[in-house]
Amino acid sequence: MPLKKQFLKSRPVVKVTFEIPAEAAGHAKAAYLLCEAQGWQKEPLKQLKNGSFKTMLELPTDQQDDFEFRYCLLDEHGEEHYDNDWQADTYRPGALGVDNSVVRVRN
Repeated sequence: MPLKKQFLKSRPVVKVTFEIPAEAAGHAKAAYLLCEAQGWQKEPLKQLKNGSFKTMLELPTDQQDDFEFRYCLLDEHGEEHYDNDWQADTYRPGALGVDNSVVRVRN
C-alpha cells in the first residue's frame, strides 16, 4: 500500500496519501483508514475507477513528541482485512495484540 508524504514549508503539517491497490482491495466496496491523529475515527477512502482506494490526510508535525502516528486500514465490514502497510515507516504493537502501521511526520 503506497504511502506518499509531502512536507509543507508554509505550515507545520505533512500531507500523507494512503492507498490500497486494486489487487489488495479485491472485491471490497468500501475501505477506511483509522489513524491516531484523527482520534481513531473512520476516514473513508475514495474508490477509484481502477478499483484502488485512496485518501489524503494532513498530519501535524508539531504535536507529537515522537513524530509518529499509528494507523490501520479496514474493509467495509470494519475488519482489519488488509495486511500491515508495507510502505509504513515502522510498526508498533496495538491495543488488540496486532501491530499498527506507523507514519513518521518528521522530515
